Amino acid sequence: MPGARVALALGCAGALIGVAAAPAQAAEVSFATKCVPPAAAGLDPVDGTTKVEITAPATAKVGDEVEVVWKFVQAASKNPDLIDLPANSVKPSGTLKAAGAQSADVPMEGPQENPAIPKGGAMVLSDMKGKLKLTTAGEVTLTPDAYKITAFGTDTNCTPTQTVQSAATIKVEEGDGSSSPTPTPSPTESESTSPTPTETATESPSASPSETGGGQTDFTGEVVDIPYTCESPIGTQKATSTIQINAKKNGGDFDITVQFKRSPMNSPAPIPAGKLQPFMNVVLGGADEGSVAVEGPVNAEEIKSGDPIEIPDMTGTYKPGATGESTLSPGVLTIKALGTTTTCTPDKTSVSLTLDTAEQEGGASGGSSSTGGGSTSGGLAATGSESHDALKALGLVAGTAVLLGAGVFTFLPGRRRLR
Repeated sequence: MPGARVALALGCAGALIGVAAAPAQAAEVSFATKCVPPAAAGLDPVDGTTKVEITAPATAKVGDEVEVVWKFVQAASKNPDLIDLPANSVKPSGTLKAAGAQSADVPMEGPQENPAIPKGGAMVLSDMKGKLKLTTAGEVTLTPDAYKITAFGTDTNCTPTQTVQSAATIKVEEGDGSSSPTPTPSPTESESTSPTPTETATESPSASPSETGGGQTDFTGEVVDIPYTCESPIGTQKATSTIQINAKKNGGDFDITVQFKRSPMNSPAPIPAGKLQPFMNVVLGGADEGSVAVEGPVNAEEIKSGDPIEIPDMTGTYKPGATGESTLSPGVLTIKALGTTTTCTPDKTSVSLTLDTAEQEGGASGGSSSTGGGSTSGGLAATGSESHDALKALGLVAGTAVLLGAGVFTFLPGRRRLR
């Protein structure tokens, strides 16, 4: 295969199943669907037919909260003959429309559970579940709507292209429950729990130049967002990374630590121990110029498919080449994994740390202050994995996505682009 590409057929499939309060009913409906891959993938949308089955209670009372299940009956396409999809790598979610006596959008979600799907095999997606609070007596119809399939951090969005018939009807009788408007708990809950990254960004204020004088030895940098353009054998990606640079005075030098604050992703494939490592050139400014090479450790243990990948700190030594106020900013990032190299260049950078420096013999001004793994040449020790193009691509993308928060392209089965 001339350049490994991660290709996934996340078929335009949808479906509803059910395990709901008795008595239950199940009905199947099919509808034309258009699925759109991530914009960065540059692939055409795919048209197909979605078949779903909905299970819901046949009868209920006002005030009841009923469970509805959405089962994927048939996908519009199969996994192409490119790679095997690992187990537990695909997660579906979507929206069910309630109409009639009451109207509501019911959020549906399935677990990230699927068997290993071989090349050319049929897509198997987990059942999705959602809950609906019944507020009005009468007949409430349930109709499947848009859904998305998430794999390796990216979304494939699938939307009906025709009017969809209702798949189930609940007969709602008067009860003791209130007739308050139907709540939409899921979006509210997710919004209330989302602002974690911004809290991290305010934890560590930038150290002012005056703080670096006197007897202080530890200096904390500001958390900054850096937009990157990454070039790899897979192609070009855009991503924004949240980074902090800290320093510890060591004589006339400084021990530098670069930390990535963005949460890690789960590994899309097994990565052997010692086969993934990040590097960076920290850009100097102000009184000094040049760069400081820092690097992180290789993964000490095998990273299993589906396990979270911890973001390692990158360290190096800054030997000042000038006296005055010197600034440190995130620079070019290099990621080596399974014999491949990804080089990420900042579209623009921001100062994370300012230090009072005194010129040292052999210091950085005009050049690199230390040697390290920041070069894009070479690679990690070879293993038998290099003969598997798919694994190389998955390992490379895993490292890139972890360090940058970048998504992996999810390719739908469509017309392949010619090189």
